[in-house]
Amino acid sequence: MSYQNFKPRIWAKAIQHELVRESVYAADCNREYEGSVQKAGDSVRILGVGKPTITKQIGGEIKLGTAETVADTSATMVVNHIAYFNVKVDDIDKRQAQGKVLEAIMSEGNEGLTNAVDEDIAALAKDKLAKKLVAQILTKDNVMDWVDACVLALLQNDVSRKTKIFATVPPWLWMLVKNKLTEVDTDNSGRIRSMEIGNYGNVTFKCSNNCAQDGENSLPMFRTARAIAAVQPMTHVEAYRPEAGFSDAVKGFVLYEQKIVRPKELIVLPCKQG
Repeated sequence: MSYQNFKPRIWAKAIQHELVRESVYAADCNREYEGSVQKAGDSVRILGVGKPTITKQIGGEIKLGTAETVADTSATMVVNHIAYFNVKVDDIDKRQAQGKVLEAIMSEGNEGLTNAVDEDIAALAKDKLAKKLVAQILTKDNVMDWVDACVLALLQNDVSRKTKIFATVPPWLWMLVKNKLTEVDTDNSGRIRSMEIGNYGNVTFKCSNNCAQDGENSLPMFRTARAIAAVQPMTHVEAYRPEAGFSDAVKGFVLYEQKIVRPKELIVLPCKQG
């Protein structure tokens, strides 16, 4: 039973690394609560408090009234999403000896897991907490005006001008921005050659096919890294011997969850290409 020589911890660690590296939406989420989750069904308390009232006066003695109770804006996130794969391997010992062959098989499973996690984060653009601007038809000539409108909406929600903003957009919108920035290129050349564009109004653009759709409209997100909390606390991989057939198999899953926790730091721009 060659599958007994399979090293599950090594592969689980490798898959977890790839999940983090390849994620587009998940990469720009708040991940600080990940360590507090142990199993499916666990809940995470996302801490938050409201802003205290600021009282102003000119001169005179400060006379404090009754201390106010600041509103609790904490949110609970129950971790229940699971994505998994189950793939047959003819001889795990042989595959591990060949090195990259087993890596290629596992890479296919990892790609699917990464995609599943990013799809669910992208789908938060449809959430009732996600503020949406009026749907627009975008062209190369007006695309940056609407980028400015999204940034302005965030600034009006008290997002600091120094805070990094991430725009996760579909490929067609990425190309509009790329072409426009190419016309007015300053120091974007290196980024334009990759699938990331930066240095415009403190916005970093990232391209993803997982951008949510609402009818004909795409739903790109403009957000800070604090807007969405996401956790991927567990990746499990194991080999086994299926009863049917004469081969080994590898199965694995990732446990994850996502939630909008700072809705004022997220703007969605429903749009289609003109």
